Amino acid sequence: MCGIAGMASTSRPDPDLVRRMCDVIVHRGPDGSGFHDDEHASLGMRRLAIIDVANGDQPVYSEDGDVVAVFNGEIYNFAELRKELAQQGHRLRGAGDSECLVHLYEEYGADMVHRLRGMFAFAVWDRARQRLTLARDRVGKKPLYWRSDRASIWFGSELKSLAQDPAMRREVDPVALDHYLTYQYVPAPWSIYQGVHKLPPAHLLIWEQGRVTVRRYWRLDRAPEPVVDEREAEERLRELLLEATRVRMVSERPIGAFLSGGIDSSAIVAAMAMQSREKVKTFCVGFEDSRYDERHKARMVADRYSTDHHELVVTSDLLDVLPRLAWHFDEPFADSSAIPSFYVARMSRQHVTVVLNGDGGDECFGGYRRYAVMNQSRRIPRMPRALAAATGRAGSLIVERSGFGSFARRFGRTLQFAAAPPARRYPRLMSCFTPEQKWEIYSDALRERLAGVDSYGLLEDAFDASSADSDLGRVLDVDTVTYLPHDLLVKVDITTMANSLEARSPFLDHHLMEWAARLPAAYQVRGDQTKVLLKRAVAPWLPEKLMRYPKQGFGVPLATWLRGELRELAHDVLTDDTARARGLFRQSTVRDLLRRHLDGGDHSARLWTLLQFELWHRAHAAPSGAVTAEAVCPSSSLAPAKE
Repeated sequence: MCGIAGMASTSRPDPDLVRRMCDVIVHRGPDGSGFHDDEHASLGMRRLAIIDVANGDQPVYSEDGDVVAVFNGEIYNFAELRKELAQQGHRLRGAGDSECLVHLYEEYGADMVHRLRGMFAFAVWDRARQRLTLARDRVGKKPLYWRSDRASIWFGSELKSLAQDPAMRREVDPVALDHYLTYQYVPAPWSIYQGVHKLPPAHLLIWEQGRVTVRRYWRLDRAPEPVVDEREAEERLRELLLEATRVRMVSERPIGAFLSGGIDSSAIVAAMAMQSREKVKTFCVGFEDSRYDERHKARMVADRYSTDHHELVVTSDLLDVLPRLAWHFDEPFADSSAIPSFYVARMSRQHVTVVLNGDGGDECFGGYRRYAVMNQSRRIPRMPRALAAATGRAGSLIVERSGFGSFARRFGRTLQFAAAPPARRYPRLMSCFTPEQKWEIYSDALRERLAGVDSYGLLEDAFDASSADSDLGRVLDVDTVTYLPHDLLVKVDITTMANSLEARSPFLDHHLMEWAARLPAAYQVRGDQTKVLLKRAVAPWLPEKLMRYPKQGFGVPLATWLRGELRELAHDVLTDDTARARGLFRQSTVRDLLRRHLDGGDHSARLWTLLQFELWHRAHAAPSGAVTAEAVCPSSSLAPAKE
């Protein structure tokens, strides 16, 4: 596990810049660094040593030195690949996974990605062809940013690496901002900066003599296979999950697991315990507010498997952690569960270097309540256009004027949902700011720049591109290519890597995902029951009482915080001279949101999204100078500790 950075150019690259690009991400790899420099490329990396600790340094080279690679991630089938490459005549010097890359490239070129099982972002430099190949894993576990001016290309695991180049303009992309306000994250291929891109999951980028080509190399096939016996499917799922967990338990450093108390993380802990000779170390965070606290459920699993269990209660030192999170998240990011994720990662790193988690269980097996809603929505008849428009407007008006959690608000949301065509219903469920709410808050200048931009179209396009034969299958596809990689996996990657901790996700094994994608819809959601097959498959592994609890999610008491310990911070940051000077948002609308929240309405999601954008902007988007954590809040009481 590492952080990588580098550049290739038709002229001489700048090795000093690449070293600065690596220095700023030392948290991703505190155990060492490595660099390659030649007349047209400079590659660097920071290493978190986990596999082949003694000999696994990078960059790695082919026998003749013409192929060079730097790599972030883990290749779980590296033992099989090493054996295969040795039989093909390649000489492997170490005992780990990294050096497989250069030899696979020699054999298969860019198609080497099809041979890899794992999470990865890598760069392979072919000196003879002056060709740089960048690749990202199928699901998007490992990040990769890039920018190019044709003559040169720069890349890095984090956006702050690219920002070390003083020639890079730090201008906010208004389209990326529009997408962010809709979904609370910036989706690939956008980044928050104009001219800088994220390589999407399951994509390759090839730069050769100044020309950039990007192509997709993998997607899930959701065409259902003939119905299999449900008991056979349960047994096959247990086999796949045990095997996916087993290959992720290979480590020369201490290993543990996040245990939230939900079905997914509990199943992973069970699979680990059944295949480990030692006690599994488990880690859980909770809150004093019982509505958000799942520690009692986590303890059921910890007790059943006699794990070495550790707990932490998240308290109100948020003014300390928010600036640090704003610095680590190189783009505005408003999933508030990043806060407990950061705390559990920090606690875990005191005991282990690797953790397994339950990420992907919901997307693979239909775990969210919204999936049941979409599955049942197929019964809603299609409305005539005029009636649909009127119904949607009525629903929006009711939602705006109703209190959070009220019957009227739920009724208004139902009207909005019913009025939309099937492909547009899901974006409405997933949005933070609706198009109408964004238009209300935008300044005149921003309205002009964003006229015609439709963030809902991103999810609609993914919905229409799905090979599934049901709306349920299509929304599972949508989440797999949007919410999962751009929100959940970003959150886990950044919060764990901020603490020099590696996270592995058995549910995101592509063999398991490909099998799950072909299941009949009824094996995932049945009526209002979610995750039908997974719950039945893992029921023998888990306490019966745990299986009866409703899904809770990894939430935080955000509304309460914004009326309490974060009230002054939110007001000051969103309404001060610095925020007003940006000219992006109407201050009257922002102040009205703050007032209505304090008066008892719940506008926490939108306020949090605006707050995270402002904190990010202060940390990263200064027109000059280095990216620093202290820029978030000048007050010494708010500035985070040095990394």
